[in-house]
Amino acid sequence: MNRLSLLLATAAALIASPLAAQTTAITGGKVVIGDGSAPIEGGTVLIRGDRVIAAGANIAIPADAQRIDATGKWVTPGVFAGFSRIGLVEVGAVSATNDTEADKSVFSAALDIQYAINPFASPIAVNRAAGVTRAVVSPESGSTIFGGYGAVIDLGQDENPITQARAFQFVELGETGHRRAGGSRAAAHILFRALLEEARTYARSPAAFDSDLLKASDAKALLPVLNGSTKLLVHVESANDILKVLDLRKDFPALDLVLVGANEGWRVARHIAAANVPVLASALSDLPAGFEDLSATQSNIGRMKDAGVKVAIGMINDRDAHQLRYSVQYAGNLVALTKVPRATGLTWDEAFAAISSVPAEIMDMGGQLGSLKAGHKADVVIWSGDPLELSTQVESVMIDGVDQSLGNRQMRLRDRYSNPTPGALPKAYDH
Repeated sequence: MNRLSLLLATAAALIASPLAAQTTAITGGKVVIGDGSAPIEGGTVLIRGDRVIAAGANIAIPADAQRIDATGKWVTPGVFAGFSRIGLVEVGAVSATNDTEADKSVFSAALDIQYAINPFASPIAVNRAAGVTRAVVSPESGSTIFGGYGAVIDLGQDENPITQARAFQFVELGETGHRRAGGSRAAAHILFRALLEEARTYARSPAAFDSDLLKASDAKALLPVLNGSTKLLVHVESANDILKVLDLRKDFPALDLVLVGANEGWRVARHIAAANVPVLASALSDLPAGFEDLSATQSNIGRMKDAGVKVAIGMINDRDAHQLRYSVQYAGNLVALTKVPRATGLTWDEAFAAISSVPAEIMDMGGQLGSLKAGHKADVVIWSGDPLELSTQVESVMIDGVDQSLGNRQMRLRDRYSNPTPGALPKAYDH
């Protein structure tokens, strides 16, 4: 019996040993850790299995490591998209391919977006090829203010995209929320409070619960929001709406709030910072597209950052189901703002952190994702040059230490039609 136990223990140790995994060393590149620190010239990223073992200068490389020469290139963590609807939409105008909201459902908070995310949707591969490796995926609210559970996913080329299911609950409390609540912000806030109070009632006596406002399953879904164990992502834009959301903590002190959008956040940045509420902000909104955006400015993120707000780039209602790759361009534009008189932008290091480590931290995943620190998931991108420059190309992507294909439908269409040749039938009929 002792001999069998020893054999089993030895086998388990060999399986668990990181030495059994492939070790890869990416050498010679300009290494960006992603935590806001400066890039490291001639650095090394050491990967074993699905984890980063070390990253920086003067890293010892094991003799058996597979080497990738990144001399003249940049090596960074993958882009972590702070807010999106990727994987939920193929063609937005075609309802059969749009799973962002369930406006005819009798359920709201109980809806779970993980069941709608399609890892084979074409935008997944397109954005992976642009260096996006993880994304926050949120539902939209349907017929009421709560949209349901959102998730964090990876953009790997496999059938299991979910990194964390039920990562947060999403609620609309701005102009969209007041329309869905009955046409007034007063209605949206009383509805929000009433729904949470109904959830409290459910918690006291689930068997006796009977409500005209809330299904039992929705009430149950709101319980972790009430006790703060599930984050509440709140879409608001105007300064006044932001202050009203912060005031919710007076009645519901355990709420783990994250503001989304926040185009007028700069106007109340000191209040956001004092409340210690992070923001997933639209990066470059500067037009009064609605009454809640009258004070929108491209300096919004920079001013909030200067006021002490933890802020990352999100893309709500900004081609958020298809173009997460734009977040890199937005980060670059925030760097450019530092050169514009009277504007407020971010340093290069801060801007890259706003699309890597900071969104991961806001989602409580900073210990695993968003940077090239030892022990983190090996989401690694090799770029031809500065990743925040438009002319730069992605040359290699790893997710969980696995090399990913950069091919996608857009590239195949480009190749197919770049040099069309006559045939018996028009090209559309070829199979």
